[in-house]
Amino acid sequence: MNKEDQVVVALDIGTTKVCAIAGRKNEYGKLEILGIGKVESEGVLRGVVSNIEKTVKAISDAVKMVEERTGMRITNVHVGIAGQHITSRQHRGILTRNETEREIDFTDIERIISDMHKLVLPPGDKILHVIPQEFIVDNEQGILDPIGMSGVRLEANFHIITGQISASRNINKCVEKSGLDVSSLTLEPIASAASVLSEEEKEAGVALVDIGGGTTDLAIFHEGIIRHTSVIPFGGNVITKDIKEGCTVMYQQAEQLKVKFGAALTDEIVENRVITIPGLKGREPKEISEVNLARIIQARVEEIFDHVFWEIRRSGFERKLIGGIVLTGGGSLLKHIEKLVAYHTGLSTRIGQPIEQLAHGYQKEVCSPIYATSIGLLLKGFTVPVKQKPVIQQIEDAAIPATVNAAGTTAEEHINAIKNGQGELNLTFKDTWYENLFKKTKAWFEEEPDTKF
Repeated sequence: MNKEDQVVVALDIGTTKVCAIAGRKNEYGKLEILGIGKVESEGVLRGVVSNIEKTVKAISDAVKMVEERTGMRITNVHVGIAGQHITSRQHRGILTRNETEREIDFTDIERIISDMHKLVLPPGDKILHVIPQEFIVDNEQGILDPIGMSGVRLEANFHIITGQISASRNINKCVEKSGLDVSSLTLEPIASAASVLSEEEKEAGVALVDIGGGTTDLAIFHEGIIRHTSVIPFGGNVITKDIKEGCTVMYQQAEQLKVKFGAALTDEIVENRVITIPGLKGREPKEISEVNLARIIQARVEEIFDHVFWEIRRSGFERKLIGGIVLTGGGSLLKHIEKLVAYHTGLSTRIGQPIEQLAHGYQKEVCSPIYATSIGLLLKGFTVPVKQKPVIQQIEDAAIPATVNAAGTTAEEHINAIKNGQGELNLTFKDTWYENLFKKTKAWFEEEPDTKF
């Protein structure tokens, strides 16, 4: 399959929605959206699965919608993970190389990264991502790519993201019960950053804030490298609950008030319109002023960004964010929220839409910040290498001649010897078959490494 023909499917399991999206890259490297399926999510609480059956049904319904629109059978998906159980830490790894004459290559990088997976973690936690920050070769600091250099002592600073084993297992269980396989599991703020941030912003220093239904995700980039990640257990749902209690209305009515009439900055309300809400059976309708609604929303949004700004300060990059803050996710659709965030934090703020990586002709619906995580997961899916078949399996699938060499050894006997460790590939094989095998084996070893390393 050509790279242009590769179809990737992403699955965003959120607190308010479950979204499946299929896409492929065109000849210019831009993303073409083939189909979208979005359904309401009822089995997820603050980014963590709380009801298996409801989540499985939502996943199945969303994937079925994509299959109907694309005419394809979906078997593998790239899934996002979030939740308040996500934590991050910094760690340094050290590798002393014995073969000093040999240049540093990808195997050395793999060894030092694999050592990070041996860290002792709190009970019930697992490592989700190990992201290199910078490398140090023989005390020479600030190296981003040490491959090809000579040196004895290789060090690296890593950003390590961990999460609860049970949370990731529940996600895998829901996907598998839907008849699908999980190709990769990616932290959602990292995926969102891939779809809405430019390389210039990452280089200058920027904080991505993804305001979802149950959580607010934070990812800080500086000098092109991710420096800090955090998940804050507050999102759009707490704003809706505040409106419900403050205005004494039903939850569905509070959600509609927030979406249709809500604003995050009271000072921007020019006309203090009165909103009338139908009362319960036999009761008088309720009247709510637009200013009072904005006051309720503003108080909660300010509280959320108090937590965000505390995380930015804790990261140590408060004074290094030239790119300021980029807001995305469904919560960023609140009116005037970028002005409130700029006033509250003192950092320049913009709304991030996932359109930079999309090919021309995309649907208007796709460019909404709601789909930032889904499109980011789609982009990350193209960086995951396709698993190759084992060499022995490739040998068995090749067109093997009946006789192999002058000694009269048959191909079947020779392969059985290889499997039992009693033989090796014979250079006197017929040229056509051996060259075909050699090319396949060479391509397998020289496959381009995962770009996340």
